[in-house]
Amino acid sequence: MRLTKPTLFTNIPVTCEERDLPGNLFNQLMKDDPSTVKGAETLMLGEMLTLPQNFGNIFLGETFSSYISVHNDSNQVVKDILVKADLQTSSQRLNLSASSAAVAELKPDCCIDDVIHHEVKEIGTHILVCAVSYTTQTGEKMYFRKFFKFQVLKPLDVKTKFYNAETDEVFLEAQIQNITTSPMFMEKVSLEPSMMYNVAELNTVDTAGESESTFGSRTYLQPMDTRQYLYCLKPKQEFAEKAGVIKGVTVIGKLDIVWKTNLGERGRLQTSQLQRMAPGYGDVRLSLETIPDTVNLEEPFDITCKITNCSERTMDLVLEMCNTNSIHWCGVSGRQLGKLHPSSSLHLALTLLSSVQGLQSVSGLRLTDTFLKRTYEYDDIAQVCVVSSEVKQS
Repeated sequence: MRLTKPTLFTNIPVTCEERDLPGNLFNQLMKDDPSTVKGAETLMLGEMLTLPQNFGNIFLGETFSSYISVHNDSNQVVKDILVKADLQTSSQRLNLSASSAAVAELKPDCCIDDVIHHEVKEIGTHILVCAVSYTTQTGEKMYFRKFFKFQVLKPLDVKTKFYNAETDEVFLEAQIQNITTSPMFMEKVSLEPSMMYNVAELNTVDTAGESESTFGSRTYLQPMDTRQYLYCLKPKQEFAEKAGVIKGVTVIGKLDIVWKTNLGERGRLQTSQLQRMAPGYGDVRLSLETIPDTVNLEEPFDITCKITNCSERTMDLVLEMCNTNSIHWCGVSGRQLGKLHPSSSLHLALTLLSSVQGLQSVSGLRLTDTFLKRTYEYDDIAQVCVVSSEVKQS
């Protein structure tokens, strides 16, 4: 027999108005019913618990518990009883028996009881195989088996999306959908990052100095409902300098999801390692470290750029600054930046001004590798809001 949590007893309330023919009969019957809630007899939910009437559904990540009883129906004593319980899945066979030792004897009308537990880690068909061997009084060895077949269903549908920021940060959106037929209480949804990253959860807001979930105090997930969780991953300090030159597939981490269902029945799922394809930056990556949000018209302002050599060879770079219709660079164009070794970076402070108001795009930077005579163009690397100097910036 499968061991599951009981359910709250439900009844169908039958009532009528006092002016109807039955009068107050139905209401009185509901008040006298011991399964109803006193003072709230018209609620379908009662105060009593109901034992499981069938096997029910079992989902991936839950713990399968079963009670196994071997009863001696005969009038003879049997000896050397060995009870073995195996769980056969599509990929493996697991021994769930608590003990492998044989029981010396079993008298008539007596039982051998065992309770087995197993955390379900595969979906699909499962077969519980219960095998019993014993010896009769005449010394004959007997053996029989029973099979219990059940399906393990998928409780959640998990989808992930990656967003690469202009910096080395990575944002992960996890969409979790409840595909069961009953509500779930989401106890925990966390991201365990790989050794390269630190993670910050973006699923809470600060209210009066206290952290509160964006989903409210009751984090229930109704059937077929979907919820989005957001995480920000930043490279650790020892990997920060290498983050700009990581190529190919990188491991981000894995999601750990814990939920509760009927009367606190617990389930847990861990995804496989989440991977993303690192964005390609070419041979040279140029990123902005600092830039003001708002600047005054025709007044110089400073920005800081970071140049990273993503190739496997040393570069000798020359910086050229080309003016556009709205952006004008201040300083000497065509200056030597020197040699930049593979996976190395340098920070560059530049000054520019805008001659046009509004949202302007910073463009016109050119890097030339003198070894290969190759030029790399960088346009629309950032945007800045330009206002008249007479307008006070708030």
